[in-house]
Amino acid sequence: MDRGSVVKRLQRKRFSDRLLEYVLLTAATIIMVVGIYVFKFPNHFSFGGVTGIAVVLSAVTPLSAGTINFGLNMALLALGFLFLGKESGVKTFYVSMLMSFGLSFMEKVFPMSRPLTDEPMLELVFAIALPAFSSAVLFNIGASSGGTDIVAMIMKKYSRMDNIGTTLFLVDLVITIAACFVFDVKTGLFSFLGLLAKSLMIDGVIENINLCKYFTIICDHPRPICEYIHMQLGRSATVYEGEGTYERKKKYIILTVLKRGQAVELRNFIKVHEPDAFLMITNSSEIIGKGFRGLN
Repeated sequence: MDRGSVVKRLQRKRFSDRLLEYVLLTAATIIMVVGIYVFKFPNHFSFGGVTGIAVVLSAVTPLSAGTINFGLNMALLALGFLFLGKESGVKTFYVSMLMSFGLSFMEKVFPMSRPLTDEPMLELVFAIALPAFSSAVLFNIGASSGGTDIVAMIMKKYSRMDNIGTTLFLVDLVITIAACFVFDVKTGLFSFLGLLAKSLMIDGVIENINLCKYFTIICDHPRPICEYIHMQLGRSATVYEGEGTYERKKKYIILTVLKRGQAVELRNFIKVHEPDAFLMITNSSEIIGKGFRGLN
């Protein structure tokens, strides 16, 4: 294959990867808009974020929550470009603009003067789950929904805090406390519950998205397994020799890390072609290196 063909193939791959990223960004943002507008705004739930500030300020000013959300997001976006870099800033700008437009659009086509149902706990579940899931997807791509998410990402980048859920919790805590003074105690307690659940759910979703399977395979014939890993799964492996302490026989140890779908394929292959192999399969969401996550 000539150099020109290789370059074109790489360019097509980059384009398809970037297109997939923005499809995910758009889908996650739409889910977040629905969760915020339909379930969070009408119930005055304020468990952090610019949308939380918007809920509080819309109760004490003539401005709508969507308008306040747009203004604050624009101010905080400047911080994102300054501290997080161009690539992350562009993604966050796209999401923030799409979300602000989506909230304003919903206000016009689907005005809500009261909650969707008379079950606040049910609505709290959706007000937590939809935005938290969306935030986790955005964080995993290297973007955010803007607002205090930008502050959390800056704190994560420039401090020793590696847990994005904890960082977001600290940033949003003050906003949630404010809701207790602006609204009634019931709304304040719901907001505190939402803040705690949101922080835990974001970390859980991110960990689940990045979950990989770490294989330690002890066998007599490593070559067929390694060839399957290379040729069929597109991954690599490390092999070294060992010795079984019971029978004193020479063994080979294969180390490899795979995505969950690939792990099922490898396990089935070994079951058929090397049934006497000994497998140890461990879950891990912190795999750093080529083909997985970068160190930064």
